[in-house]
Amino acid sequence: MSGHWTISDIPSLAGKRVIITGANSGIGYYAALELARKGAQVVLACRDRDKGEAALASLRREAPGSSIGLEQLDLASLASVREFAAKELEQRRPLDLLINNAGVMAPPRRMETADGFELQFGTNVLGHFALTGLLLPVLQQAAAESAERPRIVTIASIAHKRGKINLADLQYTTGYAPMKTYQQSKLANLMLAFELDRRLRAAGLPIMSVAAHPGVAHTPLFSKGDYSAMEKIARRMLGAAIEIFLNTAADGALPTLYAATSPEAKDGGYYGPQGFEEMRGKHIGPAKVAAQARDKAVSTELWHRCETLTGVRYLEGSEAGSGLRR
Repeated sequence: MSGHWTISDIPSLAGKRVIITGANSGIGYYAALELARKGAQVVLACRDRDKGEAALASLRREAPGSSIGLEQLDLASLASVREFAAKELEQRRPLDLLINNAGVMAPPRRMETADGFELQFGTNVLGHFALTGLLLPVLQQAAAESAERPRIVTIASIAHKRGKINLADLQYTTGYAPMKTYQQSKLANLMLAFELDRRLRAAGLPIMSVAAHPGVAHTPLFSKGDYSAMEKIARRMLGAAIEIFLNTAADGALPTLYAATSPEAKDGGYYGPQGFEEMRGKHIGPAKVAAQARDKAVSTELWHRCETLTGVRYLEGSEAGSGLRR
């Protein structure tokens, strides 16, 4: 029964290659730790090299003898995404697991990526959309060389339940509100994970697209950002309370690990903690999906918009939903 799954149920991952975005802290860090302990070759894909180096040293101390590497990746720059993907493709090594984990949460003022996109949509959504498409060849290589299907795990959030896809202004050039924009990005993450699943299956590719959310966990997302000194203190206090009453970052990584490794995880599945309002708990199972996340027409249109904005197109001949455009 999936609710009783624990880290000890993760099988040996010897020989498996894993990329985790934003793995220098929080959920990504603890997911990397447990996957490395199980024998996976883990690549930390981090924006800040210094923080990545510190995380790498810490992980090697906690998981001695493990295979962990570091590569620089800034999801807020499509040039960085392309450079990272090009290096991966040049190595011609199969990729068994891609965990799209990194994220930006609710900066108090509207900010933009290097490409001029609103920061949360550009990082959380467009950066990962482009990365996934560019790495698809090495995921397909893994599918061809192993009996086990590669997985793409997208980290969403219970915040998606209040989200709305603002097709008229995805970048919130007007009416920016920190949480509203974050909620849209997490809804978009979940919708694109479902759309990716539909397209992979329509194309007959043996690759899984799965999503997960951590509930409410104490991660650096609560405290890092452009906040006043008083706000940072308040957010650190909130984080401490979350860790006591809800989830630690290590607990928050459990749904990610379940989605990444459990044989019970299903194509197009969405998983999270089963505690109060899905906010806490170490028992992992199917998560609740808001009705708007199941809208195939909007999902198809969102996919097309992401292709146009990033210039990365993939699985184009695998239309699985009825789009808004004709």
